Formats: sequence, structure tokens, C-alpha cells
Amino acid sequence: MGTNRDLVRKKIDELWEEEKLFLKTLGSFPSTLGNEKEVQEFIYHYLQDMGLETESVAVDPERLKDYENFGEPDWSYEDRPVVVGEWKNTGQKKGKSLILQSHMDVVSAGPEDQWDTNPYAPVIKDGKMYGRGLLDMKGGFAAIVFAVKALRNLGVELGADLQIQSVIEEECTGNGALALLDHGYTADGAMIPEPTNLRLLHSQVGVMWLQVKVKGAGAHVERAESAQNAIMKAHKLMDALMDYREHINSQPKHRDFDHHPHPLNVNVGKVEGGDWASSVPTECTFDARVGFYPGTDPKTVQKEVKQWLLDAAKEDDWLKEVAPEVTFFGFSAPGYTISNEEAIMQEMSNSHNAVTGTQAENLAFTATTDLRAYGEFNIPATCYGPSGANMHAPNEYIELESLKTVTNVIADFILRWCEEK
Repeated sequence: MGTNRDLVRKKIDELWEEEKLFLKTLGSFPSTLGNEKEVQEFIYHYLQDMGLETESVAVDPERLKDYENFGEPDWSYEDRPVVVGEWKNTGQKKGKSLILQSHMDVVSAGPEDQWDTNPYAPVIKDGKMYGRGLLDMKGGFAAIVFAVKALRNLGVELGADLQIQSVIEEECTGNGALALLDHGYTADGAMIPEPTNLRLLHSQVGVMWLQVKVKGAGAHVERAESAQNAIMKAHKLMDALMDYREHINSQPKHRDFDHHPHPLNVNVGKVEGGDWASSVPTECTFDARVGFYPGTDPKTVQKEVKQWLLDAAKEDDWLKEVAPEVTFFGFSAPGYTISNEEAIMQEMSNSHNAVTGTQAENLAFTATTDLRAYGEFNIPATCYGPSGANMHAPNEYIELESLKTVTNVIADFILRWCEEK
């Protein structure tokens, strides 16, 4: 590499207070599903101020519906853009082009009374910054931005194009990542700084969402013995899903997950039913998430899960006559794997070693990320990011020292992958 690594590290140190302030600012936006507009506008202008060629792109599900990784939405995309900033190579191409991507959508912070601090007013305590979405994954985005900023401030000229992508809906469909790829924002490789605790992600499971609607027969509680309680009937089907979870984990494991005692998770995440304590509820709906191994078609899993639930319903006198309605929405996400021999894995490993002095560990992830979208476009991609705890839970935090390490590793990797003019 032409640029001295010590100069890069020094520049990142000089920008460190600014990077922490940037992350605090990102964390102040409650960018849950449907509320991403303001943070995306902030990012658009920030990347523009860095001198990048910036574009805001609307997500059009009609354009995306034929992709393997498309997730069926149950909501609008109005005023919910995805954003890209390009650092373009102005001369002859020397290295390989690169996408650095992060998602700005976060899960709900509720119940907020279980937080020790305001989830959208980030605070630093004992080397950790607390706030919703700081670990998953606004911290990774800060690392991307300030790795690029450090190199640009040093006057580096890259030998290939680089993109910073800020997307939505990583937490529910993946359509944000698809939208930019469909719009032509592709490259020779992609790296997503999801919080992997400084490990390189080489495999992840697939994920799908489903909704189950159960009908009962209502009555006043005085005549409850002649009614059918939809909530209690739904509970039988939730139990059936837990049986399905044990069933799939008892089958032979995918080779990437041989070491994991329970790699496939099934979760009932949302339940709605009833409207009065003294009335027997006539309807109950619950949403669930199901994991499955790489190489498995999501449609195959959908058929299997639906049949499993219908078979369970047949064991109940009421449900076998009034069958539950099973539909699928959101994630229909296949798994993803990448060989350790791929150049992007090798170069990321080299950068980790150069910065930390240790060998990078691999990670087989029991959830999903946007990597699968890049796989569909034949773009080799991996995740590597900071450490912390309590993702999707109260008191989420990111370990700041790990964030600085990731910023340095990404800067080193950019120079290896894109090279210099």
C-alpha cells in the first residue's frame, strides 16, 4: 500500500471525537420501520458534504418482486428512501470496486421503562455508548464513514470506485439493499459492518416470517363453556411451532453449523387477540419467525411450516373444523455462504491481522443480514463489525474501543481492495 498505515491510524485518532458525535447523532433518530426519512436525509447531506456523489433512491416493490430475496411488504414506501454516496475513481481503474453498506432501520425500543437511559439520547459510560440501534448497526455505519473520511482527509486517491450505501428494512424484508442493487449500484465486492465482534461472517441461515389467524366463537364469560376462546386455540398452535423448532434442530445439521447446539430458531414475536376481559375472544393473530439452513428454498419451508400447523390444528375438535389461516409476509430470505478462499475474505482477514495482530475468526450466524442480496447479484460479500450487547433488547450498547478498531480495519481494507492510483 502506498499510504502509510500509521498515518491512517493517526488520522482516525484525530477524528475520533467527531466519530463518536456522529454516532450519537445517528442514535438520536428513532428510525423504526416507517420512520427512516429523517435519518436518511441527514446521511444524504452528510455524504454530500464529504464530497461524495450522492443520490436518494425510492424503493419500488413492483421493481423488486421477482428477485429471490424480495420480501413481501405490508406497508408503504412513501418518504422512505435509500441513500448512496460514491467516491469515484477519476482515472484508469487499478483495484476492485467496493460497496460499504449499513442499515438505518432499528427495532422498537419498547418497553422504554426497562432502559436505564433514554434509548434515543445516547450516553457514554465506561467505554460503552448506550442507545437503540447503536450496535445494530449505526456504529458500523460510523466506522464506514470515518474510515472513508480519514482516507479522503489524507488526500488518498483510490484506484477503483467506492460506494457508501445506507439502506432500510434489513430488519424485516431486505428490500432496501435490493433497491440500490436493482438501481445499478453494484461493485466487485461488498462489506457490511454488522456487529460480529470482530469476526468474519462466512455463513448465515435463511429467515421467513409468517402470520397465523385463529377464529373462535365468542360469548360472555358466563357462557364460556359454550364458546371457543381464540387466544387459547392460538396457544395450541404456538406450542406446535415450538415442537417444530425441536424437530428441525434434531435433523442433520448444515456443515457450517455443526458446532452450534441449536442453530435454527423459531420465535413467536407478536400476539394480538381479544378486546375485553369479560368477553371470550373471537379472533387471535400471531406473527412468528422461522430459521432454516443455507441451500434451502424458502418456499419449501413455507409449505412445510404451513402443513405442520394444519396437522396440529386437526388434533383439536374446533380447529379441525375452523382451520387457521396461515400467510407469509416480510422476510422470505434464503441463507448465504461464502468460501474463505474468496479474495474479499482473504483481504479482510489480512486487514484484521494488520490492525489487531491476531487472526480473524469466522462466524456462522444464526440470523440473517443483507449479504444474501449481494449473493443474488454475484457480488462476493461478508460482514465484519464491532462488539457490544443487548441487540433488540433494553440497554443496547456498543463497545467504543471495538468501533475504533473496526474503523481502522475498514480503512486498511479499502486500501487493499480498491488500491491507490
